[in-house]
Amino acid sequence: MFFPLSKIAFFLITPSNFFIVIGLVGCLLLFTQAGAAIGRVLAILGFLGLLAGGLSPLATWTILPLEQRFPAFVDDGRPITGVIVLGGGLMTAISAERDQLTLNDAGERQLALGDLARRYPQARLVFSGGSASLTEGAVTEAGTVGRFAGSLGVPRDRLILEERSRNTRENARFTAELVQPKPEERWLLVTSAWHMPRAVGCFRKAGFPVTAYPVDYRTAGSRDVGRFNTFASDGLLELDLAVKEWIGLVVYRLVGYTDEWMPAP
Repeated sequence: MFFPLSKIAFFLITPSNFFIVIGLVGCLLLFTQAGAAIGRVLAILGFLGLLAGGLSPLATWTILPLEQRFPAFVDDGRPITGVIVLGGGLMTAISAERDQLTLNDAGERQLALGDLARRYPQARLVFSGGSASLTEGAVTEAGTVGRFAGSLGVPRDRLILEERSRNTRENARFTAELVQPKPEERWLLVTSAWHMPRAVGCFRKAGFPVTAYPVDYRTAGSRDVGRFNTFASDGLLELDLAVKEWIGLVVYRLVGYTDEWMPAP
């Protein structure tokens, strides 16, 4: 199985991995006569970086502007044509192996699909998510949702599955091709709050205006700006997500996948 280059790149640039590598290099240099002094500095930097990223409010400061960019959806009574849910909340390999729907820490996306299907029984339902694997016949997120739709309380015949996309840009492009939205229609876009700016930017670029329906919040809002984490792993996960997303916004703008650096409502 091939490993996508994007995953290798993100491995190298995520803060937790970066500080671990710095610390390991430092520890190795401690055993050399010429590099012992530099090794001590790198080992200390790696430790302090993990400490600050894991326990301090740094992660909250980094992710909060992304989460707050689009407000929570409020139903104003206008008709909803359809709902689009982006992949990213599924453990496809485990779901296939265990024969049951298995969600990860972004599983609120799937929960929102079930909730919105119930609240808007006439709305069209689209789940967009392929596979990041380059292997032929890999299990897709959309295919997994279709297989276990009953677990979410969603009739399978209501679901429109988009299984080709491998990234957010393709989510938008292939979904637009699939549903052919009309200007007067109103579509809800469901994805994680921290991912919403980039997702909305991609849909706008694809000529598909959407209304944001953010889920999967990682903070409680501005009240968390002074909060320290009990577990370093929580802060590091949050920081990695935020840094990845900020880099994604910059890269998508530079290569023309979006027209704005930080899409807003």
